[in-house]
Amino acid sequence: MRIAIDMDEVLADPIKKFIKLYNRDYGVSLDTVLIPGNEIYQHVPEAVKDKWFDYINEPGFFRDLEPLEGSVSAVRALHEKYEVYIVSAAMEFRNSLIDKYDWLNEHFPFIGWKNIIFCGNKIVDVDVMIDDRAKNFVGFKGRKLLFTSPHNLLLTEYERVNNWREVLEKLL
Repeated sequence: MRIAIDMDEVLADPIKKFIKLYNRDYGVSLDTVLIPGNEIYQHVPEAVKDKWFDYINEPGFFRDLEPLEGSVSAVRALHEKYEVYIVSAAMEFRNSLIDKYDWLNEHFPFIGWKNIIFCGNKIVDVDVMIDDRAKNFVGFKGRKLLFTSPHNLLLTEYERVNNWREVLEKLL
């Protein structure tokens, strides 16, 4: 079985870093209780809502993200049994390519370079795709596992996984 795994909000936590940077820059505590269905930038004043895009387009933003709880050990377990690919729409954020590659080498060194796919559209031919963005499931014919993130909490048409423990329960 071949599995494609997204990076941001599935393996890595960009929301936590955005909140940290926003609080640092504006001295205002950003509410970490996000309204279901909303993106993080919908929780800041209109005048600074584009700051999210400024941050993620800065070189280094993706380099020091924290791995999501349980992601490293879960991906290692999946890798031992299946063919695992890390698939990220990294082309959307030009400066993220090196950061993401180095981040993967640090946290997931057991995933070789041949199993890392940086792309625009995730048109991959695998059996299972684990992603937080439903748009990446369009046209995908395999099993879709929607990894829970605040922006997708209102979606009900996909098989949902809330954490890496649930992924392992479904796939091992």
